[in-house]
Amino acid sequence: MNRLTNYCGHWVRHCNWYPDKKLRLWDSRKGKWGGTNPHDKYDMFDGDKNTGHLKGDILHYSYYSVEDHYKQVEYFTNIASKAFYEKGKKSNVFKLFVNPIAKFIDHYILHLGFLDGKAGYSISKISAYATYLKYKKLRDLYNAKTA
Repeated sequence: MNRLTNYCGHWVRHCNWYPDKKLRLWDSRKGKWGGTNPHDKYDMFDGDKNTGHLKGDILHYSYYSVEDHYKQVEYFTNIASKAFYEKGKKSNVFKLFVNPIAKFIDHYILHLGFLDGKAGYSISKISAYATYLKYKKLRDLYNAKTA
């Protein structure tokens, strides 16, 4: 099903947040949990990708304030950086500075976030910041290990 997100009172139809298709109903014998924490997902086995799409939207109320969004970014970047560290992924200057810029451009320009007005700008900016923070925390984990 599609997931339509309400961000600080605004229904977001861009920023790569919509239609935000999510697998919601499945036979647990035909797949397994995958993805990278905190964005776990259920992956259907290769031989059984016969899924359908239900019409309509699941209404998702994500953040009631920008402060809520920043709190969630702090929490999720802690989880994501530790998951990356455990998988042996590394951070570098490119990932610290270019990836956040690319994230902003992707959300705000390529996925038309500007059409969501102030909410689209906030989402794009905070998503870019989250990308930066994830790689900074990953770098900090490696630096703490060598210190």
